Amino acid sequence: MRKMFDVELDSLREKLFYMVEQAQHSLKMAVSSLQQQDENLARKVIEEAPKIDELEYEINNDAIQLLAKQSPVASDLRRIVIAIKVSSDLERIGDLSENIARISLRIGDKQLVKPIEEIPKMAEVVQEMLLSSFKAFDAEDVRLAKEVAEKDDLVDAYYGNLVDELTILMTTHQQDIHQLTQLQFVCRHIERIGDHITNICENIVYLVTGKMYELN
Repeated sequence: MRKMFDVELDSLREKLFYMVEQAQHSLKMAVSSLQQQDENLARKVIEEAPKIDELEYEINNDAIQLLAKQSPVASDLRRIVIAIKVSSDLERIGDLSENIARISLRIGDKQLVKPIEEIPKMAEVVQEMLLSSFKAFDAEDVRLAKEVAEKDDLVDAYYGNLVDELTILMTTHQQDIHQLTQLQFVCRHIERIGDHITNICENIVYLVTGKMYELN
């Protein structure tokens, strides 16, 4: 009975790791589609978005089945509950990446007010955070989880600076307010992704310690 439970729990973890790969890929493509004004790439992000939704459904269903069939001890119960919560954050990251791709389509091939350079740098920080958060998850490393969450301050700093810069540009490029507003939304979506990764890190701490901490 325990051996079968462990196999099913490992399967749940594997689906989570596959889900994070899909979320990472979606975010990278979405930002690239914006920077390169590649409408085909943006459409690909949107077309592939349901894969992440389906993975969340599978993980939730598997977790519920595990809870129904087994009587997990406290540590295993936390692993199952965390799988549900983390998959929810990953699904939201997928949604936010899809939103960025849709903005890329709205901007289309219209000439940009300025080259998109800082937004990809901001996105690189959250991509690194996402990968590192799952290294912490895999190793159940509380210290690494806390270090990852601290990087959200850098994401917030990027967000504040970029929004201010775009707002100033609105005063001198009033004909491009729609484009600049859309780029502010992109910054907001990336900032929210950072928040979801922080949630994941908080859940890693709970997984290991059994206690909830607000990390940022």
